[in-house]
Amino acid sequence: MKSAMRYAMPYAPGLFAVAALLLWEAAVRMTGVPSYLVPGPLAIIGAFLADPSTLLLSLLSTLSVTFAALIAAALLGVLLALAIAASRLLAAAIQPWAVVLQVTPIVAIAPLIIVWVGDPFASLVVCATIVAFFPVFANTAAGLASAPAELVDLFRLYGASRIQTLWLLRLPAALPFFLAGLRISGGLALVGAVVAEFVAGSGGFASGLAYRILEAGYRLQVPRMFAALVLLSLTGVALNLALGALTRVVMRSR
Repeated sequence: MKSAMRYAMPYAPGLFAVAALLLWEAAVRMTGVPSYLVPGPLAIIGAFLADPSTLLLSLLSTLSVTFAALIAAALLGVLLALAIAASRLLAAAIQPWAVVLQVTPIVAIAPLIIVWVGDPFASLVVCATIVAFFPVFANTAAGLASAPAELVDLFRLYGASRIQTLWLLRLPAALPFFLAGLRISGGLALVGAVVAEFVAGSGGFASGLAYRILEAGYRLQVPRMFAALVLLSLTGVALNLALGALTRVVMRSR
């Protein structure tokens, strides 16, 4: 029994998804719900196949913002974490502002950022970076502070400089924390990109899947809207799996 469960475990998500889609399609057909309220999976697939190139190009636009924001968030988070690890004064100055950015709703400040930055792509990246950087920053800072105290004392006893202690002890200790934060930030970068695109799309800037969702909503093309939402969901899952695989490869190579 246990061996059968272990064999079926890798297929469980796919089997659950197929069962849920079949039930969804059956429920829509049995109740006669119109597609402009709740489309079935076949209607969503049909809406995607009717114009796949437009949706896929919009997905590429969203992904370009997402990856640019993730790279920027990783660099900014690591640099700020190193700064607060190096100086208590910097920690006192930086941490409150990092928390302020974390708790500020991006929807509230995205219009201002778009106006201030000017360039559409850069403004979207800034908005997504604000959403994504905190997990990398907080986890890396926690990792830098997690080095065992006895090893820190040992490095000091042998006369290691602060740079040597940072490079040989604190950064290796922080690596798992950084990778965990990066995996969280990957999803948040996608969310931030979509939210920023919603704001920009409301202002007339046509780019990304969020704009396609708005466009489909205005035209009551609900199956097309769901097709864009499914693409976003699958992209988020793929991004999470890719970052998880990166984490395993890096940790295995240590």
